[in-house]
Amino acid sequence: MRRLQWLALLSVLSSSAFGDQVTLKNGDRLTGTITKSDNKALVIKSEFAGEVTIQWDAVQQINSSQALHVTTHNGKTVVGAVTTSDDSFSVATSGGSPVSVAKADVTGLRNDQEQAAYEKSLHPTLLQGWTGGANVGFALTRGNSETKNLALAFNADRKTTHDEITMYANSVYATNDAPGAVPPVTANTVQGGARYDRNFAKRLFGYGSADFQTDALQALNLRSVLGGGLGFHVINTSRTTLDFLGGLNYTRENYGASDGAAAFNRNFAALTLGEEFTRKLGASTVLSEKGYFFPDLSETGQYRGTFNFGTVTKLNKWLGWQNAFGDIYVTNPPAGKKENDILLTTGLNVSFTH
Repeated sequence: MRRLQWLALLSVLSSSAFGDQVTLKNGDRLTGTITKSDNKALVIKSEFAGEVTIQWDAVQQINSSQALHVTTHNGKTVVGAVTTSDDSFSVATSGGSPVSVAKADVTGLRNDQEQAAYEKSLHPTLLQGWTGGANVGFALTRGNSETKNLALAFNADRKTTHDEITMYANSVYATNDAPGAVPPVTANTVQGGARYDRNFAKRLFGYGSADFQTDALQALNLRSVLGGGLGFHVINTSRTTLDFLGGLNYTRENYGASDGAAAFNRNFAALTLGEEFTRKLGASTVLSEKGYFFPDLSETGQYRGTFNFGTVTKLNKWLGWQNAFGDIYVTNPPAGKKENDILLTTGLNVSFTH
């Protein structure tokens, strides 16, 4: 009898020592701790190989010594040790008999630690989940020319499973310091804004936005644009996104006196028609492009258009190189002012996550 008890104890200990086991279709077997899986890949952490990612289609069998959280297509979660047979999962729940789940219905596997992190990600605080970066560029010349140029840019993004907040700001200030140079300030513009998106369905979302701009050389004291509308995710993958947006905005412009023209205000409602595109190029570069058209609803034929294009290339985990081009076209600028304002910045980008 005592010998049987020892054999039973050794059996339990050996089972615990082996941990989770994953058998592949080619007969290979991995032992360790299953951390997570979706319907594309499974991650197992072993003592000697570290964290290993396996294609989901290559998995033949799973035997877990720990309780796993098994999520299905209908949103149901079953918790327990998992064993598989053919195309079926058997989950040994603590409250009763094993629950059988078809492999095709499984959308995720998570251990306790990953499940806790996943549940926390569903309801992050406002200060959690931010990513972004700051861009700084400076140029100085002396001798035959005497100029200085400072370019600053900032962007931040917080994306969850149901909404997204984006913020941006950029500024260019340049002077010609040569004696008698007219004008001495050759660029002085600041732009900034924020947008909130809320997902209504897999592809449909609503948005609200606020954008602001000043431009001393155009005599623009402040342009405020408040808008909202609907957007549609045409493409939404891990490498490529393409969104179309449409809505309404209210624009208020305040211009100061310049070149003999009197100061004036201009307020009007306009349509918002736009598209936004992002693409990951390789492992280190992200390309982004935005184009917007704002036709005036009160003065037919008058409109404003914006176009932005940029790239960010990572040099290491926190440092990158950023290039940004922007063009703002206004059909009815103040007298004596040009219709186009072009902004080009380049420099180092310091990224952050929180």
